[in-house]
Amino acid sequence: MAKKELVILTGMSGAGKTVAMSAFEDLGYFTAQNLPAEMLPRVWELISEEPNIERAAIMIDSRSGDFFADLDDQLSQMKARNTGDYQLRIIFLDASDHELVARYKETRRSHPLAGEHGTLAGIQKERQLLTDMRGMANQVIRTDEFTSKQLRNYLFEQFGSKSDQQAIFSVQVMSFGFKYGLPADADLVMDVRFLKNPYYVPELQPQTGLDQAVADYVWQNADANDYYQQVYQTITWLLPRYKAEGKTTLTIAFGCTGGQHRSVAFAHRLATDLKAANWHVNEYHRDSDRRKG
Repeated sequence: MAKKELVILTGMSGAGKTVAMSAFEDLGYFTAQNLPAEMLPRVWELISEEPNIERAAIMIDSRSGDFFADLDDQLSQMKARNTGDYQLRIIFLDASDHELVARYKETRRSHPLAGEHGTLAGIQKERQLLTDMRGMANQVIRTDEFTSKQLRNYLFEQFGSKSDQQAIFSVQVMSFGFKYGLPADADLVMDVRFLKNPYYVPELQPQTGLDQAVADYVWQNADANDYYQQVYQTITWLLPRYKAEGKTTLTIAFGCTGGQHRSVAFAHRLATDLKAANWHVNEYHRDSDRRKG
């Protein structure tokens, strides 16, 4: 059985901790933010007793204020008591003073420790506060040259398994009927209403595109196969580019009149082919049973 994992994420305000926590959450970590130091061992005890949680990431930053004095002691005690029962890693995000000042100017936010002395004074005060924590870190990540997307991708590579990498980007393939309205969450919509409609064949009318007889009817049309091949080539060209851009979900919707026959056949074929190509795919037929029978 794999050991449980606890990541303590800390570092300078403005260095990217919020982006990092989102990345850990997308990787399937249980996440929590800004816990008082004395609560950390108890929270981890509760997490370690939960069989459905294997990995947790907890963020603590300067907004915890006086709690940092206790945090060093609590983490030292947790390390001393850990006899290999779980993996404890402390990650510290940092950036230069110049870069942090620039980020605060860009976002027009105030540094949490700025007070009446300004952003740079707040940054310097925070550095002093976090000196010991930085020294305890297993890994210090400098984010000066990282965009949010690059930091996210870096953490995916560092902390994500191969299966995590596949699951991070998922493809939702769905069918729908135009008569019931466009799906609000669709990124790409394909219209297959130009094809002959199996609905007007009496024996096919109560069936759906998942039934072999309907699929055979759809795919016996050369236009259907030609169109599918063009769609498939376009989708497989787009997918790695959407993934590289940092998109986590892409919804592809096929529509016909009622969402029962043609669109279902197309969506099912694409979902099957993308799964065979090792994409993480979910298949959904929104309207396939709405007028069935």
